[in-house]
Amino acid sequence: MTVYLIGEVEVTDESWISGYATNVHDIVHKHGGKYLSRSGNVTHVDGEPSNASLIALVAFPNMDSAQGFVNDPDYEKFRESRLGGSISTVQLIDDSDAAGTIPYLTKG
Repeated sequence: MTVYLIGEVEVTDESWISGYATNVHDIVHKHGGKYLSRSGNVTHVDGEPSNASLIALVAFPNMDSAQGFVNDPDYEKFRESRLGGSISTVQLIDDSDAAGTIPYLTKG
């Protein structure tokens, strides 16, 4: 079951971005992940507007792979730099359908 990592980042100090952007892709790839988007082109549609200056969407083949990335010791220093230079949230979701009405998704 595919798992998606959604990272929403409000940058408060840009000093970490270059090292993160250059190196984290390889760590994601090591765990079977693939960036689907890492964009600052965020358009608010509904609800409370987010202060995010960047949203990343990464697909992993399963939860173990996603957790492997999140907990990888090689990622830790980049995670710390992101947390120190941003207000950010990271969430993992699977590709299920909570309502169970979309035939091509697993009932969740």
